[in-house]
Amino acid sequence: MTGVFDALQAEIATIQTARDIGRVAESTRGTFLVTGLSRAALGERVLAETGAGPLGGEIVHLSGRGAVVLPEDDPEGLRIGSRVERLGPATIAPDRSWLGRIVDPFGKPLDGRPLLPGTQRRAMTGTPPPAAGRRALGERLSTGIAVFDTLLPLVRGQRIGLFAGSGVGKSSLLAKFARGVAADIAVIALVGERGRELRDFTERVLGSEGMARSVVMTATSDQSPLMRRRCALSAMAMAEYFRDQGLHVLLLVDSVTRFAEAHREVALASGEQASLRGYPPSTSHAIMGLAERAGPGAAGQGDITAVFSVLVAGSDMEEPVADILRGTLDGHVVLERKIAERGRYPAVDLLRSVSRALPGAASEAENSQIAEARRVLGAYDRAEMMIQAGLYAPGSDALIDRAIRLYPMLDGYLAEDAPAGGPPASFARLRACLGA
Repeated sequence: MTGVFDALQAEIATIQTARDIGRVAESTRGTFLVTGLSRAALGERVLAETGAGPLGGEIVHLSGRGAVVLPEDDPEGLRIGSRVERLGPATIAPDRSWLGRIVDPFGKPLDGRPLLPGTQRRAMTGTPPPAAGRRALGERLSTGIAVFDTLLPLVRGQRIGLFAGSGVGKSSLLAKFARGVAADIAVIALVGERGRELRDFTERVLGSEGMARSVVMTATSDQSPLMRRRCALSAMAMAEYFRDQGLHVLLLVDSVTRFAEAHREVALASGEQASLRGYPPSTSHAIMGLAERAGPGAAGQGDITAVFSVLVAGSDMEEPVADILRGTLDGHVVLERKIAERGRYPAVDLLRSVSRALPGAASEAENSQIAEARRVLGAYDRAEMMIQAGLYAPGSDALIDRAIRLYPMLDGYLAEDAPAGGPPASFARLRACLGA
């Protein structure tokens, strides 16, 4: 009962005794101007009265005329002179009791059951731990997936990207991480997903095992860009809350592309000009700022191991969001549509994927196995067209002959779940494939 009363006291403490009130002076396409808010600041939330009910919004531009507000919903019913209340910065108050729940970017429950906020409110726009005070990457993690236990190792505090087009198995792979990666808590952000997919992801893809240690935060594709952008920021703030308690947090964000698209809409509404293939200049900082908040914590803190998915149309790894994020992370994994089309999942293109945890995350013998597997698969990739066309004569090249013999086993290995025993058992299985 003490925890319940603590949460109620924290909520009571947020009640404002004095309110800053303004009025709608002008409404334009997608925004409205508010005058009379004497203490307004960029990024603060407001609540406007409309004929259709309360309307939330965020201050995105300030001038001598007043505050320009981007609404969080359809501004139908908004009138000149409508009352507008300044609420202050957007915050979230996470708590351990949220495990197994689905929430919106403000921590409101979406699964029809009551949910109490925690006792500590956090701003959504946090800062990473001091660069000079952060610990190094930690130990190799068991993931439950053979390829990520060996060839593309994931270590504690690492940040990796999943680069894939739509329908290539990205969500299924994220769910496998949520179920299998050794972590205390998983925070999952579904940014701009289709509404019908939320229940399917939580019940079928993630399952009861994954939900038991997870908090799922979502803002669906029909919601405003403010809510979609806040989804990723709020999920990161929640992960930081658990990290500061000394826990190891697995953060899954699907997807950074939709976060960047939402940021673009907000930035353009604030008056920023598009310059980078349709994206405003602040996009780079928004993406890198989000990624830098994850990773190893400082002394006395836990760690945030993060997996960010990126939608790449036509496997274009040079498009702005993919290019910005790839240079920021500690590794990238490419999911290839051609591999998925022939039925191999996860459809990881090993030769285009990199884990920057290597070589430190593996022993000398394990690094030798990883290099040998890449050498064999690379030889087959270079000769595949000749092999399938019947133009390669057996005996012409010893490495290609070996690649032809080992390829079916190695390709199958990339689709395997990790055997019982974690990474050591996965390396034993890889050794058997290479020695066949």
